[in-house]
Amino acid sequence: MGDPKKKHKLYTTPKRPYDVRAFEEDLKILGVYGLRNKRELWRARTELSTLRRRAREMLSFDPVERIEMERILIRKLYGLGLVPESSSLDNTLSLSVGDLLERRLQTVVYRTGMAKTLFQSRQLITHGHISIDGRKVKSPSYRVTREDEAKLAYAGSSPVSLKDHPLRQEIGMEELKGGAPVE
Repeated sequence: MGDPKKKHKLYTTPKRPYDVRAFEEDLKILGVYGLRNKRELWRARTELSTLRRRAREMLSFDPVERIEMERILIRKLYGLGLVPESSSLDNTLSLSVGDLLERRLQTVVYRTGMAKTLFQSRQLITHGHISIDGRKVKSPSYRVTREDEAKLAYAGSSPVSLKDHPLRQEIGMEELKGGAPVE
């Protein structure tokens, strides 16, 4: 079991850490999604392998008992924004690390146009300028659900929330309404 106060690793490291091809692929993913270090990538890979393992295990169950478990898993993944509502276990097995990394708060802030770059979005989040449903979120790795995506905005106490803030003028955002820029 272990001591509850002791933190445990949330990731598994690669079997071959000095494989040049894998190393280059990892660096490319780090740059595309603005990750701070490889641990963030390894955490996403571990979570993906856990989801895929659950889906493979469900395929081996009896069809009668599998239906309910499959429905629960698909509903959870739909809420996270990873699969369409009417999907199957095959869609779960075809998920990639990029799909998980697209749902991080850092990436969603950048994709909605609230920041010019991924690194700027990370900085806005860690400095407390981003809120979800009126609550500041300071973790760039926060997993944004479909519900949270509509409630994404600048924090009310942040100077960036003002329309005439230089950052908002630079980005060209007139006003945020429901998480998406109004044009």
